[in-house]
Amino acid sequence: PGFCSPVDFLSNQSWGGVKALASMEEFRNLDRDVEGSAKRWKKFVESECPEKETFPQEWKSKSALQQLCMMRALRPDRMTYAIRDFVEEKLGSKYVVGRSLDFAVSFEESGPATPMFFILSPGVDPLKDVEKHGKKLGYTFDRGNFYNVSLGQGQEVVAEQALDLAAKEGHWVILQNIHLVAKWLSTLERKLEQDSDGSHQNFRVFISAEPASSAESHIIPQGILENSIKITNEPPTGMHANLHKALDNFNQDTLEMCARENEFKSILFALCYFHAVVAERRKFGPQGWNRSYPFNTGDLTISVYVLYNYLEANAKVPYDDLRYLFGEIMYGGHITDDWDRRLCRTYLEEFIKSEIMEGELLLAPGFPLPTNLDYNAYHQYIDDGLPPESPYLYGLHPNAEIGFLTLTSEKLFRTVLEMQPRDSSGGEGAGSIREEKVKAVLDEIMEKLPEEFNIPELMSKVEERTPYIVVAFQECERMNALTLEINRSLKELDLGLKGELTMTSDMESLQNSIFFDQVPDSWTKQAYPSMAGLSAWFVDLLCRIKELEAWTADFALPSAVWLAGFFNPQSFLTAIMQAMARKNEWPLDKMCLQCDVTKKNREDFSSPPREGAYVHGLYMEGARWDTQVGIITDSRLKELTPAMPVIFIKAIPVDKQDTRNMYPCPVYKTPQRGPTYVWTFNLKTKERSAKWVLAGVAMLLQI
Repeated sequence: PGFCSPVDFLSNQSWGGVKALASMEEFRNLDRDVEGSAKRWKKFVESECPEKETFPQEWKSKSALQQLCMMRALRPDRMTYAIRDFVEEKLGSKYVVGRSLDFAVSFEESGPATPMFFILSPGVDPLKDVEKHGKKLGYTFDRGNFYNVSLGQGQEVVAEQALDLAAKEGHWVILQNIHLVAKWLSTLERKLEQDSDGSHQNFRVFISAEPASSAESHIIPQGILENSIKITNEPPTGMHANLHKALDNFNQDTLEMCARENEFKSILFALCYFHAVVAERRKFGPQGWNRSYPFNTGDLTISVYVLYNYLEANAKVPYDDLRYLFGEIMYGGHITDDWDRRLCRTYLEEFIKSEIMEGELLLAPGFPLPTNLDYNAYHQYIDDGLPPESPYLYGLHPNAEIGFLTLTSEKLFRTVLEMQPRDSSGGEGAGSIREEKVKAVLDEIMEKLPEEFNIPELMSKVEERTPYIVVAFQECERMNALTLEINRSLKELDLGLKGELTMTSDMESLQNSIFFDQVPDSWTKQAYPSMAGLSAWFVDLLCRIKELEAWTADFALPSAVWLAGFFNPQSFLTAIMQAMARKNEWPLDKMCLQCDVTKKNREDFSSPPREGAYVHGLYMEGARWDTQVGIITDSRLKELTPAMPVIFIKAIPVDKQDTRNMYPCPVYKTPQRGPTYVWTFNLKTKERSAKWVLAGVAMLLQI
């Protein structure tokens, strides 16, 4: 941090990486060369797949590992591909090619005492393979020798009866989603152990469960895991594979089963595209979906049966009813976030509408909905007509992929860093070097951390407690709680490092966090959501304290308020409404905020407005703001989160609100979105609002 890039094709962060490399002997003068031969480096950095290109000048003769180091500084978003190529070159292609297991081969290894355990991944239904293989060997529901129990409330008894009968008669049992019945799992473990001896040799058990989200929430008994064959299938990647897979759930008979063939086939194909989009969109992280949902093939097949029933029963195609059933019940049943619900609804409004029958519907740019074809021709149409994989297929901007790839590579390096040995046996003096580094950071934080706010003294300066002043006090109280915890924990660790206190597990985890540049857990609990590493987080903390100090010096509202600097930005936005409500004696529940984006930056304001507030420090993701015209417009390539100009926010009565040509834009505290939601600002747009919904456009307070 702290570097300013002299070239337009590298961000400040990338330039910081180049400078860090240039300080090492092997990369000496890298910064000088990049600046001096800017044209050649620009061509390299801006190429689509730089990992396939050769580095400019003599840098092309560097070793493969050194080239990886440079690539990480210049194009972090391409690191996953560059490392993949590196592994393939050094270790061989078998380490990078995904292979799918043949279920029949794995089945051979199972037995009455060896269940098969499927670890579920979103969008994959491994139990289809079990049913298919069972059919071959003569185990089906119809024959009464194949049981499928989906576990949940009250199903434990059913499962136990099925296991007892199957063990005696040599039948097959599927137990789905055992992670939902935590209390029953010890009973299941005992039962499987009892049945492993003396049961019929054809007896088989197939178990499925979702993986635990963290080590603490892991509940599957060790005995079950140790005795079973564990299988996991990765979902297909890319739109092409997902669309074929969606269509694979049907056949020629399905296409012919409805009397209204044209409508049925068209809507079925649109549903397959919708299914593939919602399943694969999750790879774009929070810009794809605020939260991750387990959409699966069952949602698609049931939706198609609903479609069939509704078309058979109605003279006109009931588009509204179908969209409601698919978007609010079949797929919407998984969705818990209102913004994700809006996204799901918007996709269906784009794909399933009366234009389907007019032959003018584009599912994606350059991919029209096909006409009436037979089953194999639909597969052929996907192969011939679907454009190459890109965010455009999902309604997103290409920047969404850059952001998602950069995050993936950051995660990869964070994992590699955390895999380093943690004890001092990693070589002579490794432990002491580690302690020295921690001590240096600890001393720096202790030295720079200001005194806490003296709240009684501040209160004595105030005559009237206006809504804004109440917010200021709340912020000071929360800041005090955070700085007290930082002080307390660091003093304790300092004594531990000096040997004056016994090191506790809390002190050790604090030491690890500081060493790995992570914000310690005990601080996070008192703080605000943030995705920054410790060093950047602490710089940001000092800025927040400075902002609060300036505000509480005379309690005059700053000319432009840094909205991201609050623990609770909602309280400040509510205060704008409260101040206006008191002034005009309006009821608070009949008011809303109006947001006008100005053409100016923070420096251009010397005093606050008469009513409302100017706020700064917001960024837009998924699109950008056109300051000249005053509307949302498409992002520029590689400009992921452009800064917004200062926004003027004032409170108005709800009935005065203008909603025409507006995009209701959610505001979040961090790029993690989801639980960090703050408010909704209406922004002007000339395009249809749906375009920005599909592009995942939001404003962020931190990037």
